Amino acid sequence: MMRRHHKREQGLTMISMALILGLIAFFTLLVLKIGPIYMDHSKVVNSLAAVEETTDIETKSKSEILSSLRKRFNFNYVYHINDEDITIIKQGEYLKVDIEYEVVEKLVGNLSVLVEFHEGFEVDEK
Repeated sequence: MMRRHHKREQGLTMISMALILGLIAFFTLLVLKIGPIYMDHSKVVNSLAAVEETTDIETKSKSEILSSLRKRFNFNYVYHINDEDITIIKQGEYLKVDIEYEVVEKLVGNLSVLVEFHEGFEVDEK
C-alpha cells in the first residue's frame, strides 16, 4: 500500500490576499480623506480659543467678533465655514459664540463621508 503524505498548505490564497489589500486600501483612503478634515477642525478650535482669549472680548460688537473669526479662518486656510454657520449671541456683558458646520467629502463614486462639528464658547464677565 502506498502512503500519501498530504503536505499541509500554508499561506494566503489569491482571493484572501486581494481582500486584505482591498481593506488596507479602503482604510488608507479613509484616513487620507478624513485626516485633513480633522486637521482643519483643529484650526477652527484654535481660532475660537484665540478669539475667546482676546482682551475685552465681551465689549466687542458682533460684527467685530465675526470679522476677527473670518480673518483667523482666512489666515489658517479654513474654507468649510460660512457666516451662516456662526452664531453670536451678545447681551450686555454675556457673549456666546457657536460654530456648527458639516463637511461632506467624496470618497469614490457615489460614496461620501459626512463629518459634523459643533464648537463654541461663552463669556460672562460680572
